[in-house]
Amino acid sequence: MIKISKSKIDNQFTNKTVLITGGTGSLGQALTNRLLKTKVKAIRILSRNENKQVEMASSLNDDRLRFFIGDIRDLSRLYRAFENVDIVFHAAALKHVPVIEYNPFEGIKTNIIGSQNVIDACLHEHVKIVVGVGTDKAVSPLNTYGATKLLMEKLFVSANSFLDSQKHKTKFIALRYGNVLGSSGSVLPKFIALSKNKQKITITDTNMTRFSLTMDEALDFILDSTFLGNGSEVFVPKLRSYSIMDLKNSVSELVNPTPHTITSIRPGEKLHETLINYDEARYTWDFNNTYIIFNPLKSESEIKRQYTGIKKVKFSESYSSNMVKKISQNELSEIIKTKYL
Repeated sequence: MIKISKSKIDNQFTNKTVLITGGTGSLGQALTNRLLKTKVKAIRILSRNENKQVEMASSLNDDRLRFFIGDIRDLSRLYRAFENVDIVFHAAALKHVPVIEYNPFEGIKTNIIGSQNVIDACLHEHVKIVVGVGTDKAVSPLNTYGATKLLMEKLFVSANSFLDSQKHKTKFIALRYGNVLGSSGSVLPKFIALSKNKQKITITDTNMTRFSLTMDEALDFILDSTFLGNGSEVFVPKLRSYSIMDLKNSVSELVNPTPHTITSIRPGEKLHETLINYDEARYTWDFNNTYIIFNPLKSESEIKRQYTGIKKVKFSESYSSNMVKKISQNELSEIIKTKYL
């Protein structure tokens, strides 16, 4: 993945005001902790979860933190929250695939209309950098969640093309990566809880694979991409993947010897995830060991002028979790033992 020095990252955040939508979620809290290690001026947490905000304020106890109750569906609230903000990390979303399959209209209101509100508010308040946090489920989406996140990504990529560059200096970039091990909604905490309670671990399909990265890797990728982008890019890390059975076996060995039971794949669930599909490869480049998908409207000459040493990629097939190098079960066990137990 891209790697920008820690000192350079720290300097970029010095005296900056940052806002994180969905800031009380797993990613938001981890990102807040990382940013508090810099000389950031203020961090605003925007979320709907009052209780988590109170808990977060108490546990972090830092006077640079500001907490805003609000919903990205409410544009007028965003205008007030984004006032004098330099950088916005947009992580708020409805994320559980089965929940959104059952409540698709709510997914649209938050993940699509809410994201449009974030864009509009950032333009209105002249925010300098806006980072939309996406997912591999946006690629060739099979479920409603993936479809809404694909449209979120499209909105961010297109935003720079439709603004007046003389009036607005905002840069919009999107990120796309796989499951963060141990985050809320991921399968690892569920497996650990079942194993601790000596209940059977549920597996939807033994052949399933997933892209994955640790929270620290996700944070490194987010922060590095933030200052590399010129606007309209989708950044994709180079990742390995894991087998769902290797993950289950690691948990079983580390926690309790636990059998598993096979259930059917849930509605909207894929056997393997894809980070870049074959058709997107035409607009994908390799830069500093990270993939960048550019807006099709951007010319090759402009891309090469902005990114010295960038190289066009040629995928013979999709960049999918069943095609990349796997994380071994031993390595998975070490990661789980070190970071999640």
